[in-house]
Amino acid sequence: MPAPAPLEIVPQRFDRAPQAAVNAGGSKGDLAQARAFPWRLALFAPALAGTAALVAGMHAWLNMGGMTWLEWALLSLIGFSFVWVALSVATVIVALAGLALRRAETVTDAAPLDVALLVPVYNENPSDVFGNAQAMLDDLARQNAAHRFTLFVLSDTRDPKIAADEVSALRALRRDAPAGMDVYYRRRAENTDKKIGNLHDWITGWGAAYDAMLVLDADSLMAGRSIIALADALAADPKAGLMQSFPTLIGAETVFARIQQFSNIAYGWLLAEGLALWSQSEGNYWGHNAIMRTRAFAEAAGLPRLRGDRLILSHDFVEAGLLRRAGWRVRFLPRIAGSYEETPATLIDYVLRDRRWCRGNLQHLRLLGARGLHPVSRFHLFQGAVSYLLSPAWFLLLLAWALLGKNETTNVISYFREDNPLYPDWPVMTEINAALFLVIMYAVLLTPKLMGAGIIALHPKAQRIFGGRRNFLTAFLVEITLSVLYAPVLMIQQCRAVLRAALTMSEPWSPQSRTARGHDLGTLLRFHWLETVLGLILAVGLVSGLVSMWLLPIVISLVMAVPLSALGSFNLARHAPPALRLDSPNTLREPAIVTRARIERDRMRAHLAGQIETPAE
Repeated sequence: MPAPAPLEIVPQRFDRAPQAAVNAGGSKGDLAQARAFPWRLALFAPALAGTAALVAGMHAWLNMGGMTWLEWALLSLIGFSFVWVALSVATVIVALAGLALRRAETVTDAAPLDVALLVPVYNENPSDVFGNAQAMLDDLARQNAAHRFTLFVLSDTRDPKIAADEVSALRALRRDAPAGMDVYYRRRAENTDKKIGNLHDWITGWGAAYDAMLVLDADSLMAGRSIIALADALAADPKAGLMQSFPTLIGAETVFARIQQFSNIAYGWLLAEGLALWSQSEGNYWGHNAIMRTRAFAEAAGLPRLRGDRLILSHDFVEAGLLRRAGWRVRFLPRIAGSYEETPATLIDYVLRDRRWCRGNLQHLRLLGARGLHPVSRFHLFQGAVSYLLSPAWFLLLLAWALLGKNETTNVISYFREDNPLYPDWPVMTEINAALFLVIMYAVLLTPKLMGAGIIALHPKAQRIFGGRRNFLTAFLVEITLSVLYAPVLMIQQCRAVLRAALTMSEPWSPQSRTARGHDLGTLLRFHWLETVLGLILAVGLVSGLVSMWLLPIVISLVMAVPLSALGSFNLARHAPPALRLDSPNTLREPAIVTRARIERDRMRAHLAGQIETPAE
């Protein structure tokens, strides 16, 4: 490590706001606020109006014989579930309006920055981490940037064999790093407070020597021009405390990973554009592929521990809110291309990661009352928690729908008509009502994807980067079909994640698996038994006539949870015909930095296997 340059981190308090903003302007009187208002109005007004119209229509139906408390509960669930889906549709509409009014952004010249590239790792594959680092440093050196970049690999690795490989990989990286690119490595004796403790340790030890820090995950990869673009944007805006890029997915080979990658690239850009427009200076932070002003972070974003000495898990959302509370702008820049990350290869790996995220996001509910936060920052915190609470809400709606049955003689509640005072006021769920509800639900859920796909299908240049219109439309239909099949399984798994977060104290912290690997039948059965049992119960309801046939798609998904999970690990890239590979621009024409990283990973793997010698330092 270099010579110490300690920078004090000021622990923040949630029970009182800072006395003054840390830079001129603060959150009041900022011109960005005036620019943001029309976009926020365009987002929330139609979403709330659409939700109000749906709730009014459902109320008229439920109120045929008067409203009971159970009907009010059902109506509340419908409104709660629908408004968030409506917001995603409104985000796409905002994006389309923004594209129509698109103006090129200019970055003015500013003083160059000393930027630390920080790569926190925990029991990760050293050849991948250091291979990616080599590719990024080489690409940065070719750009001839004015900024100065220094790489730090910050290890929390507990496995002695992996730690030894990290040191060996470090020597190889130092040997081959471009001239003027310093590379450092630090392994903590104790991994106190996990990733955030790792970053805080670096700030308090060496942070004062660097104007900015660009935080990368172990699987992050950024082209040199992307890193420089973030540094340029931060340097040009003295009121900016954080700039977040939009990472696109790479390295997907399996069915499940290709679904995530295709969706991220084909539709994600539109949601990202809308988010950037309405969030403006109150953007969010996703924990990686983002640059921050080091002193701003140290002075305004130091996290305290929660009551009971509990660590804040999903720290990134909170840090973004604290930076904005202190007056620093937090901006999302989705048009900076060349920012990448990997995705879990299988459904099981995805769920295991999701459980950790769920626990951290639900923790944000305790922070909504923190003093001084901007309303949009509170919304980000709340939305992160709701993204998981929606699954229990949808499940309860599904349960109510199943109990209503399809006509008066087979309605489950009708069996209690003499003893249950709820029944006389409860409307009958006819086949028409059931079909209409399902069509509305799926139509609204799929609208953002349909709009994104429509834009690509109408633009020849966009079609070409997806391999042509035929290939794109085929991939689109396959992705939609598989996403609909996986959605009920993910709904049940997220319900389990919410229950685990509520009933257990911790979630195992382990490296994310990103390699294509299958799971044995025993693992699949243990992981998906609940979905299978629920599906079989609903199937019995279908056969007996107690449940509407319009629930058949959901029943099929739940009953087939184990085969669907096994299908998710099938390697599309190697074994599927070209038309079914769910190809996207990152698979049809691999970005240059990705190709370079793959080569460097292989070289580093050969070095660690002893096939390439590296002299000791």
